[in-house]
Amino acid sequence: MQYRKLGDTDLELSVVTFGAWAAGGWMWGGTEQNNAIEAIHASYDLGVTSIDTAPVYGQGHSEKIVGEAIKDLPRDKVQILTKYGLRWDTDKGKFYFKSKDNDGNDIDIHKYAGKEAIIKECEESLKRLGTDYIDLYQIHWADPTTPISETMEAVAQLKEQGKIREAGVCNYNVDQMKTAEKTIKLASNQVPYSMVRRDIEEEVVPYCIKNNKGILAYSPFQRGLLTGKMSPGYEFGEGDTRANEIYYTDENIQRTNEMLEKIKPIAEEKGATLPQLVIQWTIQQPGITIALVGARTPEQSTQNAKAADLKLLPDEIKFIDNQIKELELETA
Repeated sequence: MQYRKLGDTDLELSVVTFGAWAAGGWMWGGTEQNNAIEAIHASYDLGVTSIDTAPVYGQGHSEKIVGEAIKDLPRDKVQILTKYGLRWDTDKGKFYFKSKDNDGNDIDIHKYAGKEAIIKECEESLKRLGTDYIDLYQIHWADPTTPISETMEAVAQLKEQGKIREAGVCNYNVDQMKTAEKTIKLASNQVPYSMVRRDIEEEVVPYCIKNNKGILAYSPFQRGLLTGKMSPGYEFGEGDTRANEIYYTDENIQRTNEMLEKIKPIAEEKGATLPQLVIQWTIQQPGITIALVGARTPEQSTQNAKAADLKLLPDEIKFIDNQIKELELETA
């Protein structure tokens, strides 16, 4: 396993970080808590020391699972990354979308990051996680109803109190990052990034490289598209938002699979899987600090962790990049 420092901080993360969204069950069709805990332990045994979660994942369930898992691990050897600002228990802030909890009850998700709300959220997260500090505390999505300065003042207060080590953001553009930095020094930005979704390379990546900010890349598999396991005609379950996204049309699934078939031999030559190749390509891209990869079973988390050991040569990266450049997905 490789470890990289997050920006100018002393916080070191494993290049493959365990993403605990699916472990929370929310929007993933339920959860098996014991499997999720075993998955975290299995990845830790292979050097995955960083775990990313959020209160909204299962409405607290994911954080509780992470809390159970780290009880058996040395706290100073584990980095806990969680978030704030997506609420299912208030109508304050900006309405985001309708959803259902793990029991099938209707819930409304709001973006809300008022100062007092953040202080409250942090206390609740600490309790669920069973720890007295959070290594990286990140706003989940920008709240247009609250000034960024107010939000970051709350986070700065939490840092002064020792309840968090570092402050990060998620899904922020460059202007939002600049505004936040007038109040607090940011360690990182967590953003979607994959072989087929590279828009952050235009502004966010250059800004983060220039200003030494970490980039936590989430959805490196583009929600399953880049695993090679999706085929045209794939049937999405009720509530699966992928059904309405352009990446998952039959034509785009077909074109993506053709690209994956061209790069698959590189993985096979190294005794690796296609998903492992995708993970390693991601963490070798300029500016990318770590890749967030979800798992619900020990088998999945083990395979993800082993991706860090895969070595890609410059000419192999170039070949993969050329195949990606030739991929033309339908955009409308």
